[in-house]
Amino acid sequence: MNRTTLSLLAAATSLAAVTGFAALTAPDGGAQTEATAPARLPVERSSLLCPAPATSDIAETVYTSFTPQSGAGGSAAPSSGGSTAELRPSVATLKGPADDAGKAGEEKQDEEGEAEKESSAGKPPSDKPVVSLKQPGKPVGAKASGSAAPALVGTATGSLAPGWTTQQTTTVSAGSGRGVLGVSCTAPDTDLWFPGASLAKDRQDYVHLTNPDDTGALVDIELYGKDGVLKSQLSDGIQVPAGASVPVLLSTLTADPAEDVTVHVTTRTGRVGAAVRGAGEETGSDWLPASADPSGTLVLPGIPADATAVRLVAFAPGDDDAELKVRLASATGTISPAGAESLRVKSGMTASLDMKDVTKGEAGSLLLSPAEGAPASPVVAALQVTRGKGDKQEIAYIPATAPVTERATAADNRAKGSVLSLTAPGETAQVKVTASAGTEGGAQAVKTYTVKGGTTLAVSPPVPAGLKGSYALTVEPQSGGPVHAARTLLLPEDGIQMFTVQTLPDDRGLVAVPAAEQDLSILGD
Repeated sequence: MNRTTLSLLAAATSLAAVTGFAALTAPDGGAQTEATAPARLPVERSSLLCPAPATSDIAETVYTSFTPQSGAGGSAAPSSGGSTAELRPSVATLKGPADDAGKAGEEKQDEEGEAEKESSAGKPPSDKPVVSLKQPGKPVGAKASGSAAPALVGTATGSLAPGWTTQQTTTVSAGSGRGVLGVSCTAPDTDLWFPGASLAKDRQDYVHLTNPDDTGALVDIELYGKDGVLKSQLSDGIQVPAGASVPVLLSTLTADPAEDVTVHVTTRTGRVGAAVRGAGEETGSDWLPASADPSGTLVLPGIPADATAVRLVAFAPGDDDAELKVRLASATGTISPAGAESLRVKSGMTASLDMKDVTKGEAGSLLLSPAEGAPASPVVAALQVTRGKGDKQEIAYIPATAPVTERATAADNRAKGSVLSLTAPGETAQVKVTASAGTEGGAQAVKTYTVKGGTTLAVSPPVPAGLKGSYALTVEPQSGGPVHAARTLLLPEDGIQMFTVQTLPDDRGLVAVPAAEQDLSILGD
């Protein structure tokens, strides 16, 4: 093999490790052999983006950042020399597109939106990291108070990159935005779906856009209601400057009312991290993360046992209508909920299904699949889940999530109040759960669970011995069928059932790197 070939191999390997993806096909279109199959190697660079946590002066935010140890749960952490994992403040750009267009957007902004502008508009980013991780296997925590906490932009390299996870948990004890707002900081993307937002009169929903790159991003936002696309003149070509974060109040984008809305975020140039903050006057608030990619079969894991109301919102982005069969995977098996056995989702329209207290005291997960005889038309979906009643109720969101193929992590778990939900929609599966050391002390703990096919197992996860601070939970399937996971954090306050649910998609800490013989055989000498 000559020098040119070796250089090309090194470049291909480096690119695959940075981007987290590498595709390979044999030059003649033939099948791969064991000798030429891509190797699975750790990624060398990861990016995370956290939205601005709140605009309330009484908000308290906790960040927990963690990178799992490589290999099995009990293996020693690799050296992190030369590796970094830091989250720094973004440029706070809080003027929305309605203002840029000359429309009286300020009249539509509530007090919360005005506070955002006054608190941090135009402030430059700080050089000091808010969160800085030092070594794999040992989580770190940080705190922020009040309304001025900015969005965060971060990068991890080297041994801190594979599986890097950060949880942002904000508690607001009073006001229209009260509640526990939890979100796993996300990687940047170019195409994101958020079914479950709202333009109802008692809602103030924002989509937060954060640009991690050194060049500006141009973003389009499309809104879809029950009758299709909602008219808007302000949602195309939203500029998100380099390193900046822009929250956009959805009600400034359209005059059309809609109780259930699907938000579609795409970029013309660049990439962004995005999340929707849903807030109601009576229901509290929480973050709505993006749904899993459109698919004919979806799993929405982690509905709490004491949910008092569950609402399913789905959208069909393709050309065909979707006829969905709706099932609940409970602790004892899979059932069709009475009165909520199916849902028809018309192409390009948002559909909803009120499932009331579907879990009836037993934690579960929702399974969506094509109705009998219907084609597998792709959909995106999310749940709005309520605990409590009247002025004591609180909402959280559960988007459809992909299975954990190799590993997933939920950071910011507490000694009390964490519930881990594991769902095996097909075959029975075995899952290893590792509780890390605490942010301030403690020794990791490991436990293996068996999840019967067609059921949801909701457990109080293992807690590190001598725990001080918060800790991370890492989920690794060991055998059997696919597993979907979610973590619920229960933080009741003053009789209000405050909570938040985070789904656990695979951390994509490994990447397929092409084998040299197959990747470079077409290049010649």
